[in-house]
Amino acid sequence: MHQRPLLLVTNDDGVFAPGLEALKTACARFAEVVVVAPERNQSANSHSVTLHRPLRHRVLSPGVHALDGTPADCVYVALHHAEVLGRRPDAVVSGINHGANLGQDVYYSGTVAAAREGTLRGLPSIAFSQCGGNVGAEAAAWAGRLVERLLEHLVERQVTSPDVAASPPLINVNFPERAAFSGVSATVLGLRRYGDQVTTRQDPRGHDYLWLGGPALATGAGIDDAPDTDTAAVAQGLVSVTALCLNPTSESHRALATHLAAPHP
Repeated sequence: MHQRPLLLVTNDDGVFAPGLEALKTACARFAEVVVVAPERNQSANSHSVTLHRPLRHRVLSPGVHALDGTPADCVYVALHHAEVLGRRPDAVVSGINHGANLGQDVYYSGTVAAAREGTLRGLPSIAFSQCGGNVGAEAAAWAGRLVERLLEHLVERQVTSPDVAASPPLINVNFPERAAFSGVSATVLGLRRYGDQVTTRQDPRGHDYLWLGGPALATGAGIDDAPDTDTAAVAQGLVSVTALCLNPTSESHRALATHLAAPHP
């Protein structure tokens, strides 16, 4: 008998988030699922890893673990703590995030960072996010189908290209806010604009504190509508599927780097 695929499922909204439960249920249809997720909301923590304090790990139920750390911590612990998985997973699946992760959001997102940590550890990984924040049944069903298709693709590539494990994929998926999706589109990162601001407020004792960040600008003013971008796709009611890259080296500025590295007079 063939062993069912093993999926490590995580998120950044916290272990009790409805989107995580929806993703777990969708994937359990065709795979063994182990959840390792933050104990509380860790949104916008990017790829932070906890190095200077101990982490607390709790088993909430069979196959469901809570960690008082970041999304990247969760993947790291799952892969290196022998009592969590039992065997190496076939993929890391992150989400479904309650809110979009489009364009430059991928640099701030804990959802994407969890998937990126999986890819850094040599595992194919995929992150899911729901624009608008309300994860519906259609998004969960699509997430399950996309994970299943990813696993099928990996099996096919392993047959034709045995070195596939050397370059595992990192995929970022965003579901549009509409109730019914118009289709699916392979995309590149667009540009998402926010009303950036720092607000000064006072606590009950009269001391000032700062609140960072403003809301995303309205559709049209706040997104890039260039063809083939993830931002344009979700605005059209399409599910965006973006292949991300671990190597951030800029070819366009290599000449500048060469100039800066040249011997100084």
